[in-house]
Amino acid sequence: MNEPTQLLQAEKDELQEAGMEIRHLKSTIAALREELEGLQYEMQESVQRAVADAADEATQLMETATALREELDNLNFEKDQAVQEATANSHDEIQQLMKTAAALREELDNLSFEKDKAVQEAIARGNDEIQQLKKTAQALRGELDDLSFEKDQSVQKVVAEDSDKAQQLQQTVVALREELDTIKGRYEDKIQGMERAARDEIKQLQETAAALREKLETENGE
Repeated sequence: MNEPTQLLQAEKDELQEAGMEIRHLKSTIAALREELEGLQYEMQESVQRAVADAADEATQLMETATALREELDNLNFEKDQAVQEATANSHDEIQQLMKTAAALREELDNLSFEKDKAVQEAIARGNDEIQQLKKTAQALRGELDDLSFEKDQSVQKVVAEDSDKAQQLQQTVVALREELDTIKGRYEDKIQGMERAARDEIKQLQETAAALREKLETENGE
């Protein structure tokens, strides 16, 4: 085989190899294109699924937001209703407390009036008792004076009628006068003791009245 023929054969071989390589590249390109189309299809499906999932999630979120908003509205309504009920209950309680305070104030005023009246009555009774004691003391003094006068008259009469018994009568008069003085002293001591007791009782009543007034004034001030 001559040289030109060899060259032609070599070129032919190269062309065949180039053709095979081109076919191989075309096959590879076709495979890659098919794979790319598959990937694009999968990508589109993934995107569509993602969009659908996002839409579903958005819908769920909107539904959740709507439910939460409705629940919040219900809670606000319940809170407002509870506040109104608490305000009404507080107002009723305040009214009851005011009525109770008014009743207690009235009761305290009545008690103060009754205490003042009781103190005044006690003082009046003490004054009446003192007056009665004074009258009793005056009556006793009068009775003692009358008894002394009668005894003196009896002694004088006896002395006039019987001079022999004058000495005895004088002694009797002295004894009677001493006895009268003793009785008189006892009665006067008793009267003074009764007067002191009455004064002490009046003083205690006055102190009790003053203490009650001070206590009532303090309670009214509070």
